[in-house]
Amino acid sequence: MKKFVIVLAAGKGTRMKSKLYKVLHQVCGKSMVEYVVEAAQAIKPDKIVTIVGNGAEEVKKVLADKSEFVLQKKQLGTGDAVLTASDELAAEKGATLVITGDTPLFTSQTFQKLFDYHQSKGNAATVLTAQAPNPYGYGRIIRDDQDNVLRIVEQKDATAAELKINEINTGVFCFDNQLLFSALKKVDNHNAQGEYYLTDVLEILRNKGQRIGAYKMPDFSESLGVNDRSALAQATKIMQKRINKKHMANGVTFIDPDTAYIDADVKIGCDTLIEGNVVIKGNTEIGDDCVVTSGSRIIDSKIANNVTVTSSTVEQAEMDDFSDVGPNSHLRPKAIIRKGAHIGNFVEIKNAEIGENSKVGHLTYVGDATLGKDVNVGCGTIFANYDGVKKDHSNVGDRAFIGSGATLVAPVNIADHAFVAADSTITKDVAKYEMAIARGRQVNKPDYWHKLPLSDDPNWK
Repeated sequence: MKKFVIVLAAGKGTRMKSKLYKVLHQVCGKSMVEYVVEAAQAIKPDKIVTIVGNGAEEVKKVLADKSEFVLQKKQLGTGDAVLTASDELAAEKGATLVITGDTPLFTSQTFQKLFDYHQSKGNAATVLTAQAPNPYGYGRIIRDDQDNVLRIVEQKDATAAELKINEINTGVFCFDNQLLFSALKKVDNHNAQGEYYLTDVLEILRNKGQRIGAYKMPDFSESLGVNDRSALAQATKIMQKRINKKHMANGVTFIDPDTAYIDADVKIGCDTLIEGNVVIKGNTEIGDDCVVTSGSRIIDSKIANNVTVTSSTVEQAEMDDFSDVGPNSHLRPKAIIRKGAHIGNFVEIKNAEIGENSKVGHLTYVGDATLGKDVNVGCGTIFANYDGVKKDHSNVGDRAFIGSGATLVAPVNIADHAFVAADSTITKDVAKYEMAIARGRQVNKPDYWHKLPLSDDPNWK
């Protein structure tokens, strides 16, 4: 049997109080609609059609080649939204899964089980339901005495008795495709919202003698629909728990998983230790046997094996095996820290490569530079890379020594085995084996104290 998926993603989401369209709000580094479409992709459907409306172009950019798209020009309800896909799907034979784009917690396993149940029962329509601890806001599942599904009643249209029902509609359905589009033409908007409800298709099909079923999933949390910021935070918490649990199953140690915030696409190797209050975002990859301590933030970076990040920020940077950084340092974009290199406390590296086993200990800025192997950079050194108009590059050779408080004014080249004396401002190249000293000569003035006008006053300090 052919499988099709329709994703409803046309709504603006006014309750989010946001300039960003609802389905594009992120949960653990990925938009909600991406989670939905990727879960749908995993069951290998023949076609995915996403219904777009508000923010159509932005949604298309996010989903790119993962889906086909149909525009719902006016938001007249879920039934009208599905009907807009008629040209793409109405003539197809098979089963169609209808999902909303604001439900990021559904798994591909749940979608597959719904498809399998629908097919095995020979249903015209199958509703994915769940038992809700608090069903407020959800459509209620109305069954007959034989437990057959009669219809779904929305919150605003439900009677007092129907509001007491806690089996709810998750907003996910599986239909016989041709029966779905045939029934949609008969849906009206005679309800409190004045909209065309997809749920009305069930009663239309049932009145034609078609079989309507329901598959009740065991985990209600999957069904969480995100309509406001509170629900977004709740979905994020659930997703974060899933992500961290997956990493722990793969051999990662979390000191406090409740305060480790890891994005969905992050990769972490075996025997790596993540302390509490750590944020790891984007497409970051972390290897085996690493340590990331409290207060660290890593974004879109590649961390090799046996690396230590101590209370530091690493963004769009690379760290090779056995390197370390921190505490309280910042690796900015295009920082490359080679094997065994040490970046100490209060150091900032930007668009610079620090060679193998080199050391940049503390209170230093290295920007637009290439440092060779076994270089020592003293405390308080500045690579002055910007002249107010353009940025220039500096090079430091293998085993060079840069004294404390030095300023290297780019562009400048420090050769292998060269020395820069402490407190020097270097504007010219330094050759191999040379020492550069560029500072004012020290002059000591004898007996200077007694030249001060108040030096004889015992109360003057």
